[in-house]
Amino acid sequence: KPIIENIADAIYGSRKTICVISRRYLQSEWCSNEIQMASFRLFDEKKDVLILLFLEEIPPHHLSPYYCMRKLLKKRTYLSWPKAAQHPRVFWQNVQRALQTGDALIENTDLLPRPTVC
Repeated sequence: KPIIENIADAIYGSRKTICVISRRYLQSEWCSNEIQMASFRLFDEKKDVLILLFLEEIPPHHLSPYYCMRKLLKKRTYLSWPKAAQHPRVFWQNVQRALQTGDALIENTDLLPRPTVC
């Protein structure tokens, strides 16, 4: 199968999708396609099926080319591994809770300025 078809099958065939965001991931040519596909499913099904997990602190200007991700971050909560350094157990409990429920994630970190109309 083509790679993009594999990505779509994996995202739509899963109960939830965890996107682990790092600087290296953002450099990947497939990053935009993966985030876009996961976002489409999120908006299409109107369910909490996408979990954004930031592996490292990423400055807002590094996210500017990723329109879908920026839009999601402005409207939703996400998990941040660097912020969890002092409380890794709580972090993993939040990941587990996010996987088990349809509720929004517990942690809310301001990575970008408050929303403007996209």
